[in-house]
Amino acid sequence: MKHDLLAKSLAQMGSKSPAAATGAQEPDQAGPRSLKCMPDVLSQVSAQSAKEVDVRDIAESEIADRFDVAEGLDDLIQSIRTSGQQLPALLRYRRGAGPRYEVVYGRRRIAACRALGIKVKAYIKEMDQREALVSQALENSARLERSFIEQAIFATRLEAQGFARSEIGDVLAVDKGTLSKLIAVARDVLDTLIYRIGAAHEAGRRPWLELRRLVNADGAPGAAEMAALVPGAGTPVDKLNGLIKALQAIEARTRADKPATPPAPSPPSKLDGRPVTLTTKGKRLVIEVSETAEQGFIGFVEANLETLYDTWKKTP
Repeated sequence: MKHDLLAKSLAQMGSKSPAAATGAQEPDQAGPRSLKCMPDVLSQVSAQSAKEVDVRDIAESEIADRFDVAEGLDDLIQSIRTSGQQLPALLRYRRGAGPRYEVVYGRRRIAACRALGIKVKAYIKEMDQREALVSQALENSARLERSFIEQAIFATRLEAQGFARSEIGDVLAVDKGTLSKLIAVARDVLDTLIYRIGAAHEAGRRPWLELRRLVNADGAPGAAEMAALVPGAGTPVDKLNGLIKALQAIEARTRADKPATPPAPSPPSKLDGRPVTLTTKGKRLVIEVSETAEQGFIGFVEANLETLYDTWKKTP
């Protein structure tokens, strides 16, 4: 869905539907309002002429959908140095003190231009937060592959901004079950731990689901200790797997040190017609009498315990 929306909107190059041109109202289509309006938003953007903007006038997006802008940045810098910036970024106007614009998408292009000391080519659009976030998600998804954990973090931030889960699922192109897993991992695994590990593009979802289970397990270490278990060297995938192995080892030790659960006592058995009850509990035998006059039986068993044991030993 996200690819179709982006392709359709850019192909329109600013053209409007007949209904829009005549002022007639188009039939309402299924789907979240933010997604339905995105083709118009993006087509309006593509119809504009890109402007050259000083990178000092651009603030970062409040919600980034990727972790590491610097990943592969050297190649992009060289490409722009050689051939120029081919794809404009998208900016929106911002309010208040500080930079005039906020990046919607094109963070790496802006970073490359900043490194080269040149202005960035960008479209500028008046957009609210919801339009900006959906546009950011659609454009980046059409060109780049987010990792599982990048999707997870972005999903929780969209939800915090008031997006319904149906909208988030449409933006990320995931089903309800996958979206629930994404949000569960991002909520249970601390952000500090996630960013210490990194995007881990090759990891997939299973290691992150296992990490979520381990951080919620009995005996799991605290946040500071857990962060110290993340390997200091290696790729993000190496760090993720290293942390999982360390936590699995702690879980195994916790289970080994945990006292064995004592067996449940057997149901009391009563001798037929006699006020004597026997209860066994593991290696224990409990004899009880229900009448005061019969208490002497307990003393009798105690006095004859050695004889009873010897008789049992001799029994074939």
